[in-house]
Amino acid sequence: MTRRSTQLLIQRREFLQAAMATLACGGFGAQALALQQDSSTGIATRPLGRTGERVPIVGLGGYHIGVPDQQEAIGIMHEAIDNGMTFFDNAWDYHDGGSEEVMGKALATGGRRDKVFLMTKVCDRDYQGAKRHLEDSLRRLQTDRIDLWQFHEINWDIDSQWLFEQGGIKAALEAREQGKIRYIGFTGHRDPAHHLKLLAQDFHWDTVQMPINLLDAHYRSFQHDVLPVCREKNISVIGMKALGSGSYPQQLGISAETCRRYALSLPISTLVCGIKSKANLQQDLTMARSFKPITPTEINQLLADTQPQGSDGLLEPWKTTDYGSRHHREQHANS
Repeated sequence: MTRRSTQLLIQRREFLQAAMATLACGGFGAQALALQQDSSTGIATRPLGRTGERVPIVGLGGYHIGVPDQQEAIGIMHEAIDNGMTFFDNAWDYHDGGSEEVMGKALATGGRRDKVFLMTKVCDRDYQGAKRHLEDSLRRLQTDRIDLWQFHEINWDIDSQWLFEQGGIKAALEAREQGKIRYIGFTGHRDPAHHLKLLAQDFHWDTVQMPINLLDAHYRSFQHDVLPVCREKNISVIGMKALGSGSYPQQLGISAETCRRYALSLPISTLVCGIKSKANLQQDLTMARSFKPITPTEINQLLADTQPQGSDGLLEPWKTTDYGSRHHREQHANS
């Protein structure tokens, strides 16, 4: 064995030891959040932090549901609800409000609104803008309350300052007092440092949404840096991008089911899934019903196999490019 290959072997072993130690602290496998099976649907639920709520381990993503035509999207959402996928994700800016509008139509009949835990996201950081976004979302979603309202794309260092100084937080607290929202959280995908900055503020966050996937373990890692902090504070973590916007099974040669199992083996409350067809929906429901946490042996092998592809962040463009909402890019253009 050459000196170079010996060094690479040592580096790989050290990486795996560090990753496994971090993931063990984060709550992999047996230490992950307690599952409670829903006997009527077969979909397990987990606690949503310290809110007292329980949510299904898989949720329906708001961006992707805005892709199919309206009737197909409504049918997908009805089928999801009937089968226990009752955590619904959305955002003010998805498809210029189209995702919220079609979701509102799906929830408006058959008492379905009361069957789901409804989350949407606000894009503006200031008081008046945040209030306006909330009223837009309530109107589009055809509801008088949002269960979880999250500040969208905390991807710039200045965002945490803006939320408090420009009044976004004030708007959220007022909306909660008025019964228009129930819980408050934030999302982001670029850098764990931005999440940690908000988590260090003297504020009670109910939820935090972040990328949770196999490659995140190797570069600017949310699961290494942010997940343990959330667990310590008993803040619910909502996972996203388990399939890398759908590309990882092909790019990594790892099945979609394994990618999702990996994410769900971490202490997250739910995993938001991009669903554009009933076939996608049934695939995710099947995985959720048969879910078993990943084993330490599988973790070791998966992290070893994905370390070369994940070390530079190029397959996580939400971290390394200007990937994201046009609204937020324009918002920060002159900051």
